[in-house]
This record gives sequence, structure tokens and C-alpha cells, in this order.
Amino acid sequence: MSRVERHRICPLCEATCGLLMEFDGRVARSVRPNPDDRFSRGHACAKGLGLADLDNDPDRLSVPLVRRDGELREATWAEAFAEIGRRLPPLVADDPQSVAVYTGNPAAHHLDHTLYLPALLGAIGSRNLYSPASMDTWPKNLVTALLYGTGIGMSLPDIDRTDFLLLLGSNPLVSNGSTVCAPGFGARLDALRDRGGTLVVVDPARTRTAEVADEHLAVRPGTDAHLLMAMLAVIDAEGLVDTGAAGTLVDGLGTVLDAARPFTPERVADVCGVAAGTIRDVAIRFATARSAVVHSRIGTCTQEFGTLANWLVEVLNIATGRLDVPGGAMFATPPGGGPTTWPGSMKQPPFGRWHSRVRGMPEMLGELSVACLAEEILTPGPGQVQALVTIAGNPARSIPGSATMERALREVGFLLCLDTYLNETTRHADVVLPAPGLFGHGHIDLTLNHFQIRDVARYSPPAVTPAPGAMPEWHQVLRIAAIVRGTPDLPIEVMDDEVADQSARRAARLCGTGQDEVLAAVAPRTGPERLVDMRVRSGPFGDRFGADPGGLTLELLERTPDGVDLGPLEPRLSGVLRTPDGRIDVAPALLTADVRRLWSSIGHGHATDLRLINRRQHRGMNSWLHNALPYRDDGAGGLMMHPDDAGRLDLVDGELVRISAGPGDVVAELRVSAAIRQGVVSLPHGWGHTGSGLRMHRAEAAPGANVNRLVDDRVLEPLTGTPIFNGLRVTVTPADVPVPEGAR
Repeated sequence: MSRVERHRICPLCEATCGLLMEFDGRVARSVRPNPDDRFSRGHACAKGLGLADLDNDPDRLSVPLVRRDGELREATWAEAFAEIGRRLPPLVADDPQSVAVYTGNPAAHHLDHTLYLPALLGAIGSRNLYSPASMDTWPKNLVTALLYGTGIGMSLPDIDRTDFLLLLGSNPLVSNGSTVCAPGFGARLDALRDRGGTLVVVDPARTRTAEVADEHLAVRPGTDAHLLMAMLAVIDAEGLVDTGAAGTLVDGLGTVLDAARPFTPERVADVCGVAAGTIRDVAIRFATARSAVVHSRIGTCTQEFGTLANWLVEVLNIATGRLDVPGGAMFATPPGGGPTTWPGSMKQPPFGRWHSRVRGMPEMLGELSVACLAEEILTPGPGQVQALVTIAGNPARSIPGSATMERALREVGFLLCLDTYLNETTRHADVVLPAPGLFGHGHIDLTLNHFQIRDVARYSPPAVTPAPGAMPEWHQVLRIAAIVRGTPDLPIEVMDDEVADQSARRAARLCGTGQDEVLAAVAPRTGPERLVDMRVRSGPFGDRFGADPGGLTLELLERTPDGVDLGPLEPRLSGVLRTPDGRIDVAPALLTADVRRLWSSIGHGHATDLRLINRRQHRGMNSWLHNALPYRDDGAGGLMMHPDDAGRLDLVDGELVRISAGPGDVVAELRVSAAIRQGVVSLPHGWGHTGSGLRMHRAEAAPGANVNRLVDDRVLEPLTGTPIFNGLRVTVTPADVPVPEGAR
């Protein structure tokens, strides 16, 4: 059979790179960057270029598994759904809150789940919903909701037009960026410097991004908020505050400036580990640059003052007139529409509307903190979680306090997993439903389009026909929803029509037409393609179902596989805001009240403490790529430590060391390196593929430790309930030395 080439948008991360793939039948044979892609322009990373390896991985599950006599055995789809029908509906009928749902990162980048998961969640009716968002984006989501009115309407760094880029807690040369879609970040940073611009990176480690920066501020973990407060104090003291055009929509800045004044560079220098003169110089250069923007990411979210740090990023951009201007912090216009383009306003803050049963943790954006999940399963009483549904997620390796989480997975009454692998979570399942191949479905990332640094519309149609016996994930989701509703034999087509009717009603309202006209315009499409067509045609660039013949349709995107370039970001602040009064309150009481805690933390450091931080890896995506894209470097999963710390502790490069913290300890290989500041150690996330019952042969053979055995699920960032992965106090000893008394 001759090979055929297909266009594909990579579904693995925010970069959403355009790829060209060769297929021999259903088998992907090669992957290369698409030089003509309107957004990624020929860029692709190691993860995207490994998509064929991921799809062809022999360890991928291809048939359902059902637990019989204590063992997971291959089963038919009918047998798997019958077991779900026997176990799940009675629990939902007795108490919907007894069922919890955990969705992993891959589900967020998949149309089947983006468009159809609400049908399943609605059928279950539980508020016990969890995702990785509570481990990596909630502080940014909360700030965005409070200031701009939606949790997803984040301001984005206009990298391609700025003269001064300040990055905190982000390593885009490895991770390709996060909550910002900017493929080819390295080339964009090169262009910044070629035009005479400046890159300043704030990070405890000399990351690959820090290596190319004009200046690297090796800040102490967890002190980004102190640094930003000091910068704001300098800008205020120097008379450089100027909100620019956005200032007409801003309230409360004076309150924030009053709170910042005590945080002088001299006061916070020892806390941050950054000289006062350096803080002052960076602040003044940022404020006086022709254009500038500060952007923060996961390193600032997963720390003790994560929400304050992300708040101060927005305040710094606002106070210097960088909001909603080219080269500053701007807002995308997602071609598929979304909360920042649909009419309406925030009726109430999207947090604290309900609380977890055991600890009383507040909800955020419709979910609870993953730190609560294990205790909700293990704690008896009314409302105890009796069933857990996981979708493309591995909480056994992703959630803090993972030893407790694994115990919960063993003890939960019914565990249903929709997944690709038999991993540390799914090995405990009662039923596993396998995902089909990666290329039998279409792709447009409706969520990530909110984070594009240029407005581009792209769609990848299915590249291959599904393999015999494979079931699309949207079919799986709807079938489970039908089972829960008590109509297990309801045709998928009927349920699909129900979802389409809901989407058509919204599209009709947006375009001022009738629901029947919308459905007629997208016929005869069904499934995700029908829903995507509605979203695109009713979106801000859409054809409005014929009213604007030059607008976007799915058919147009299918005919232009390299994408449609809609131009650079344009100022649109007033159109983005969904706050009740259509204004920006930069001093919400929830945040300003927490400044006292920040001030009280000054002077509480311990000079000899070792603080643990996470680190990104260019071939990794949490835990789920480790089998298909294993590391060849044996030290990839090791503990990084500064030479002075290694010398003080009498440790040598390459030896096995024991890292201990409150919940437990792990063993890893030591990597001594001057690329990390003294007093800080670094261990990557998602490793430690050990134990019986796995079917991930290459991941099991790879070295590495499960860092989440060290992270305490009881110690959280107080405003959002985000676990503290960065700045965790640890002890490090030779692996053959017992754990010191009191170290845990």
C-alpha cells in the first residue's frame, strides 16, 4: 500500500504545532514539522515528532479490560458496559456525590471530551469533580476570574512585538510555554533579541530558557510575589506608574500601591536571594521600555504565595500601561468562540459555591482540589466516594500524597478508567475502556485557542479510519451517560442529537437565527464535526450560517489545512471583560487581605534548608509519555543539586540519595550541577513507574522517583487549595543512611 501524507495539529501541549505525517494504511510511519503551517511555521518539538511512536506503542491497550476473580482480563465492549451497568447506576441512584470524576490533561486537548464530557457529568450529577487544573493553573484562573470576569480569559504576552519580556516560573524552551500558545518559542526569543529587545528570566534553576536570557534572576523558591511587590514599589516610588488607555477601566490601583510600598528592594533582597540593586534596575528598565510584558506560569502557581504572584503579574502589567496594547499583555479572540466572546457577565465569583465533604475545601471553577480526592474515598460517612471514574489521567502519579492516593485506588468500591495504558492507576481498575488511535478523529483545540498569541484558525480532519473494534471516545462517554441515565440501549445517534440541539440553541442565539436553521446548515454532519462547525460558524470570525459568506466554516478549514491567518492580536479589553460592572478591580479583598501573610513571611527562611522544586523535560508530558518516548539519559529523572550543597552534605555526583519530606521519602540518582542555585534541589514530575500489574515496559525500565510521595496533600496554597510542589523543605542523605529522626 502506498503511503499518504496528512496534515495534523499536535494535541499534546499548548504549542499546537502543525505536523505532516505519512501513513501506511492506519499506521503512522513518519512525522515532520509543517513548514507552511500558518501558526507554528515549521516548528515541532520532540513530543510532537514522537506521535507515531506514541500511536504505535505495543503497550497501548486495544480491547476493554474487566476485573474477574481479582485479575483484569480482556473483554468485549458489551461485557465491559454490562459491568459498568451493574456497578455504577446503583451508586448514582443512591447518592450522586458518591461518584467522583477525575479528568487528566490529555482529555483537555481532545474534542471528544471537550464536547461530550458535560453529557456524562450531567448524567452523574456529582460535584466531586477533579482535574490537574487544581495542581497547576488555579492561582492564575482565580486571578483572571477576579480581574477580568472569566477563569479562561487570561492575558497573554505579545512576544512577537514586545521589547522587554520578563518570565517567571516558566521554561518555554523545554515546555513550549503553558497557558500561552506560542510554537517555536526559541525562534521568537531569538527574534526578540535580534530586534534589540531584552529577556529576563526569574527561576531558581538555570533552565534552558534562562541560559539564553539577557539576565537570569536565580530567585529563591516561593518568593516570586516578594520580588514582584518590590518591583511595584520601585515603579511607584520612581513615579513610573502609568496605566495607559486601560486605566479608564481600572479601579483600586492605589490600594495595591499602598500595600506594595513597605516591600522595598532592600527589605525583600535577602528573602528573594536577589540583590536590591538588581531588583531596582529590572523594575525601572521594565517600566521605561518602549513595550514590555511580564508573564508567569506553573512555577509561580505551585508555591506558597501562588495566587499573589499571579495577581502581581497582572498588576505590574496594568500599572505600567502594558495591558491590552501591542507588545504587552493582550487577549486572543478564539475562532471557536468561548467565554470571552459570548455575551453575559460573571454573576458570582466562580469559587466557594460548595465545599468538599471531609475538609471543607472550597470549589474552584466547578471542581474541587485534587488534594481532597483520596480522603473523600477513604473517610467513611454520608457522601463517601464509592466510585471513581478517571479519564486520561493517572492520579496515582500526578496527585500529592500519592501513597495515600494509591491506597484509595485499591479501596474504592468501583474504579472505571478510560485510558491508553495499564498504568499505576488503571492497574487497580474494575473496568478499563481503551482509547482508540490518535489519528482517527478530528482536532481543533477549542480551549487552547483562548491562549494563542496570534489569531489563527486550524482544523485537522481524521487522518485514518478507526481500527476494527475500536470505539471513539465520544461514543464511550455517551454510552456511559446512557447507562447512568437508565437507558443503556439508547442509540448513540439519539444522544448525539441531544447534545447537538443544545449547541444549536446557543449558536442560534449568538447569530440571531433559528435553531432549525443552524441544524440545517451543518447537516449532514454528525458527532464532533457537527459541533465544531457550529462553534466555528457562530464564532467571532464565523459565517454566521450564511449571513457573512466570507466568514469561517469547518468546510473552509478542511480546505485550508495549513490554517487561516486572522492576524495579530488586537486590543479588545472592553470586549473581554465579564465582570459584573465591566471594569477591572485590581484590589479584590480576597487578594489584598493575603498581603499580610506575605509580609509576615519575611525573615522566616532558614539558610541551611534545602528546598525542592520541580522541573520540565522536553520529552515528557506529566507521566503518560514515558513509555512511548523513554529517556535515553539515565540521569533524566535524577535529583539536581548545587556543588556547594553536595560538598556540605558529603555527596557525590551519580550516587543514590534519599530525599525525605513530611509524607515519605524516595531514592534517586544525584546530579551535581551549578545550573541550580545553592539551597535548592530539583526532581522532575511523573516518574517512579514501579509495582506489579503495569504494562508499560519501557517506562518501568527507566530510572526515576515519584516526587509526589514527598508532597503533602495537607499543605496547600490557602486561597486556591493548590498543592505546594515548589519550595518544599526536604532533607537529602545517602540512600543507605536511615531517615533522620524528625525528618518526616
